[in-house]
Amino acid sequence: MPRYEYRCRSCGDTFEVSRPMARSADPASCPAGHEDTVKLLSTVAVGGTKSSPAPAPSGGGGGGGCCGGGCCG
Repeated sequence: MPRYEYRCRSCGDTFEVSRPMARSADPASCPAGHEDTVKLLSTVAVGGTKSSPAPAPSGGGGGGGCCGGGCCG
């Protein structure tokens, strides 16, 4: 279930709420009970490992190519 981050304008607390995407626009009360909250824009960090660049496509024919030679024939 997605988690949405909010900030309370009354007390300044930042908190998260887990809810279905269909309810992502619903208001959220802060843990202290204040109603004046704003949903924060989240950024997504995608981690991974550094890899070598993909090989340049070869111009048709014998193998390699844009998709390994299987569908570009």
